[in-house]
Amino acid sequence: MISSSDCNSLLTLPRHVAIIMDGNGRWAKQRGKLRVFGHRAGVKAVRVAVSFSVKHNIESLTLYAFSSENWNRPQQEVSSLMELFVFALDNEVKSLHKHNVKLSVIGDISRFSSRLQERIRRSVELTAGNTGLQLNIAANYGGRWDLAQGVKQIAEKIRANELEPEEITEATVGSFINLSEQPEVDLVIRTGGEHRISNFLLWQIAYAELYFTDILWPDFDETVFEGAINAFVKRERRFGGTIPDDAEVGS
Repeated sequence: MISSSDCNSLLTLPRHVAIIMDGNGRWAKQRGKLRVFGHRAGVKAVRVAVSFSVKHNIESLTLYAFSSENWNRPQQEVSSLMELFVFALDNEVKSLHKHNVKLSVIGDISRFSSRLQERIRRSVELTAGNTGLQLNIAANYGGRWDLAQGVKQIAEKIRANELEPEEITEATVGSFINLSEQPEVDLVIRTGGEHRISNFLLWQIAYAELYFTDILWPDFDETVFEGAINAFVKRERRFGGTIPDDAEVGS
């Protein structure tokens, strides 16, 4: 249970949590199953993460479902992942809508089949008017791609004489990056025991707290999520500065 002494104000809780859902394949291998078996089991953990976020009034939850590098995986696994994506959209979106969750999908979805693109469009449209948790699914997403597409849009504005180079600031760049209308990411959770970002939300997590766990994604539950939140609220977030009355250089 989230400690009331650690978070006696909702202001101490993260507004935006991003999760790198890692370990599905290893979870399946430990059980002598194909990797896709782990991906299917991971859908349950997604439900847990969404339910937890709704219960604790987290504003935004971003899940790394399929990176732009995942196309390099075996074709059979990629095809199974695409089918699982369709299945999940067909079977989960009504529940999301019922619980006032607003769904968005970030990434270059043009590479997906027309069938999957249509499922995404319908799911996003169904939940567009919801005002609860903002659930972002990163699919065929890469942080470098996100930055590149933002730079391209800025270049097009300059070419159309709608923006001058000297007007470009961090805020300008940020406005062309995905999730710009949402709170900045406060907490990044990565399961599976790896300690890297893997090209995920490079701009958006500039000052996020990082939390790594050895738990494989299909075993992710409320206890693990609570552990990440409790670790978050105990940290001093200085955003490049120092804590009050702390004169120690480099602290």
